[in-house]
Amino acid sequence: MKGEEVVTVNMTASDLLANAQEVATAAAAGADVTETRRRMDADLASAIVDAGFARYFVPASVGGIEGSFAELGRAVVAVGRGCSSTAWCASIFAYLGRMAAYLPREAWAEVWANGPDTVIVGSVTPSGKADPVPGGWQVSGRWPSISGVDFSDWVLVTATVGNERSKARVFAVPRLECEVLDDWNPVGMKGTGSNTVLVDNVFVPEHRGFARGDLLNGQATDSAARPHTVPLPAVLGLSFAMPVLGAARGALDAWRTTVIARLRHATPGAPGLSRTTYDVTLARGAGEIDAAELLLDRVAALADSGDLAVLPAARNLRDCSLAIEILTTAVDRLFRTSGTSGTSATNPIQRFWRDVNAAASHVAVQFEPAATTYSAPLFDIER
Repeated sequence: MKGEEVVTVNMTASDLLANAQEVATAAAAGADVTETRRRMDADLASAIVDAGFARYFVPASVGGIEGSFAELGRAVVAVGRGCSSTAWCASIFAYLGRMAAYLPREAWAEVWANGPDTVIVGSVTPSGKADPVPGGWQVSGRWPSISGVDFSDWVLVTATVGNERSKARVFAVPRLECEVLDDWNPVGMKGTGSNTVLVDNVFVPEHRGFARGDLLNGQATDSAARPHTVPLPAVLGLSFAMPVLGAARGALDAWRTTVIARLRHATPGAPGLSRTTYDVTLARGAGEIDAAELLLDRVAALADSGDLAVLPAARNLRDCSLAIEILTTAVDRLFRTSGTSGTSATNPIQRFWRDVNAAASHVAVQFEPAATTYSAPLFDIER
């Protein structure tokens, strides 16, 4: 992490889930503080790194794990069950490490100079401009909603070359060369610290950049490792959907605790929801969450298989967006039937409800554009 030399230790993908359980416990205990501060505390951020999230997709030649999408997903869900914001940052730390692996090998020596636990954040939205200069690029721009930036060492920013969006490039910029605006104050996912990053005419050498199209097409410059050959559209939704799945499971846990207490102290004949209503809500909510998990498991399995023709990749995007819609519906129902106690600031139900709905608003997981991408080759007609 920023300002610290990270010690490299041996770690495998199978270690991550066990470590994630410890992170989940700490994240749940500090969830209210994380919300109030609008970011994790340094100890929790360090726990994410120590668990192996930052190194998860990092090239093995610099000490990374080069793990699978499926195992990462299970670890993120475990953390999300305790705190959605912490899970979101854990997912971002892992997936941005994957994106950084698209840099030329020469850049790896800089980015991971202190070991594979370097924290990388960023954005693939071309919100800046890059001008070619001898030896590299002069980059400027403004990138909002950069989750976990306060604990980062490097930031990946995406900028257009001239006025051509199709020629956008991704650049690795040291966090110390960026300005961060403390402007994150949403209703949900409050603890992600997703502040705005400003880069003002910073020189980036040629080797610390790559074409955005390479990321979209799964064509890493110097890595043939399986997690680095998967096109971004096939897995982008996973990075956002898995924290939501964890949050939905956390909401169901909190709802059951609330309703069990209510049923134990219920007065016969008193006004309120019937036992049948609670039975149906529990069965339907748990079923919907399980169904969403099955969709996401298939997405991860397809990504891990390396079998990514155009249609399956489009189906992955569809399934992630659909899973988030299903999870949002389930959590909304849990919240509505939790009663007045569910709206209490001390009840985690309302936090999970806000977090899930906030995450569902992300532009990358909207169902309509995903449906358009999915249906185009099936209709095989001009629009």
